[in-house]
Amino acid sequence: MSEAEGGHEERHEIKFAAYATEVDRVRNWLLLHPAGFIRPYPERQVNNVYFDNWDYHAYAENLAGVSERSKVRYRWYGESPGPAAGSLEVKQKRNYFGWKQRFPVDEPPYAPGKSWADIRATLRAQLPWNAKLWLDQNPLPIMINRYIRQYFCTTDTVIRATIDTDQRVFDQRSGLYPNFEHPAIMQDTLVVEFKFSRADRQRAVEMIEDFPLRISRHSKYMNAVRAVGLV
Repeated sequence: MSEAEGGHEERHEIKFAAYATEVDRVRNWLLLHPAGFIRPYPERQVNNVYFDNWDYHAYAENLAGVSERSKVRYRWYGESPGPAAGSLEVKQKRNYFGWKQRFPVDEPPYAPGKSWADIRATLRAQLPWNAKLWLDQNPLPIMINRYIRQYFCTTDTVIRATIDTDQRVFDQRSGLYPNFEHPAIMQDTLVVEFKFSRADRQRAVEMIEDFPLRISRHSKYMNAVRAVGLV
C-alpha cells in the first residue's frame, strides 16, 4: 500500500506492548509463523518531532480516547539528531481505523545553530497549502522521539508488522533551540504493531490469535508526553 503526497492510506492497527526483554520471543514468533513473515527492509532509526497547539489539543484528544483525532509530526530516518529530509505527517484516526497524510520535504529543515522558529520556517516553505494549515494550527514542538524499528510482512505483503525498541524522548518545550542532549527518563519497552487494510482484518485477527503478548491501548506519543512531564 502506498501513500501519495497529501493522500491517505486507511488501515487497521493492532498494538501490543511489553518490556524490552521480550523482543527475542516476539521476533522468533514472527519469523517462525506459518504465514511466512519475512524482513523486507533492514532495521533503522525512526525520528519524529511532534507538534501540538498551546492547549495541547492533540494530547487531550488521545487522553480522552476521542473517536476522531489527529496528530501532526515531522518524521525522518537515520542518525541525524535534528530534522533531516523527511516528511510532515498528519496521522488521523476514526474509531478503530487510521490513515496518514504524508507531505515529503526534500531540504533538511535543521542545520546547526537553527532555532525552532528557523526550523519551522524552512519546513513550512516546502509544504503545500493544506500541510501549512496543519502546521500553523499545531505550532508548538512538544518533543522529539527516536526508536529502532524492525520490519516484517507476510510474503504477499498484505499484513505488516513492526517492532519498536530503544525509545528515547527529548522535551522541546522549554527552549528556543532544539534539545538533543537531555533525554527524559522512561521505561524500556517494546511496541509491536500489526497493520492491514479493513478488508484483511479477519485474516489478521486469526493469524495473531496465539501471539505471546496482550493487546494494549499503547501510544508511543502518549508515553512520551508523560515522560517529559506534560501530565
